Amino acid sequence: MSTLSNTVDAPRVPVLADSFANSWAKNAALVFGGALFMVLCQQISIAVPPSPVPITGGTLGVMLIGSALGSKRGISSMILYLLMGLFLPVYSEGREGLEVLVNSASSGYFLGFVVSVYVVGWLAERGTDRKFLTAFVSFVGAQLIIFGFGLAGLKLVTGEDWSWVIHNGFTIFIIGGLVKAAIGAIAMPAAWKLSEKTR
Repeated sequence: MSTLSNTVDAPRVPVLADSFANSWAKNAALVFGGALFMVLCQQISIAVPPSPVPITGGTLGVMLIGSALGSKRGISSMILYLLMGLFLPVYSEGREGLEVLVNSASSGYFLGFVVSVYVVGWLAERGTDRKFLTAFVSFVGAQLIIFGFGLAGLKLVTGEDWSWVIHNGFTIFIIGGLVKAAIGAIAMPAAWKLSEKTR
């Protein structure tokens, strides 16, 4: 509990992007770059029938974008990505359009992306992304946020019972989620070490 309290009460510390974001133009470029990175992550898509939700790189994208950019730039990138999908085929499986965003099996997960990227960014601003253990815990928590919104949306859209929703919207993704959390928890401290060496 004391560790959690210390994290919550800690003052903001720089995130990786703060080393580059010294102008409005560079901040805008970072936000746009974050959105493009999310596009790439979402194109990693594996169907897992009978679930209507594919395995994607999106949750890993959320973790890395939030940690690298921080809360405000992170949420801006995620919103920009979702808006791009209204007109371009940038959602998973090459989908696009308002119907996919607000009335599909993925809709709740999309909302979870927005909330989660802000939370991960806020935690990174308290230094959680600089060590494997704190980054891993942060990233597992971020995915639980995504799944929380995702399951609610999946229930509303499909009308299936909760056992079906939980199995097809969460249980089958647990192992992959832990692997992605570990990848992110290795990548972020490594990125910090590289950043410190190049200063």
